[in-house]
Amino acid sequence: MTDPTETAFPEQREGEERLCFDPLERVDAQLRFIGRIETPWQRGECPKNVTRARETGQGARVVLEPGFVQGLTGLEVGQGILLFYWMHQARRDLITQRPRHHETARGTFALRSPNRVNPISLAAVRVTSLDLEVGVIGIDAIDCFDGTPLLDIKPSAPAVDVLPEL
Repeated sequence: MTDPTETAFPEQREGEERLCFDPLERVDAQLRFIGRIETPWQRGECPKNVTRARETGQGARVVLEPGFVQGLTGLEVGQGILLFYWMHQARRDLITQRPRHHETARGTFALRSPNRVNPISLAAVRVTSLDLEVGVIGIDAIDCFDGTPLLDIKPSAPAVDVLPEL
């Protein structure tokens, strides 16, 4: 793994710890990107979550690679979908992190930070337009950088995607 001190990663904050091994030395599976997400966001200006992205009023587009276009059959404008995407500019070496809004460090698995061993992110978005000819989905908002690789799309199922009451 590239030494994060030699890359464009932000500083390591007090309380943050790096893994003592390279998580990429062992590969358990392979993934195939099915497209890219086109957004107005770059590093330093991206909203922290999809709710904040919606507040800007700026939508985005999902552009599928040609071989995957037929997989959109059955989707409709107005429908909710779940996008799974690869936060390709995230750090992958932190096991604890201290976000600016917390006074102490927390484990990576207790945070929604994009910095994680497998930088997979999830957003629940609404389809605003759909071009089944070329495989482009307009969405209401998203919180990722322009060009972010797309892993998967699933329809939102509110009856099953909500935690049960305790």
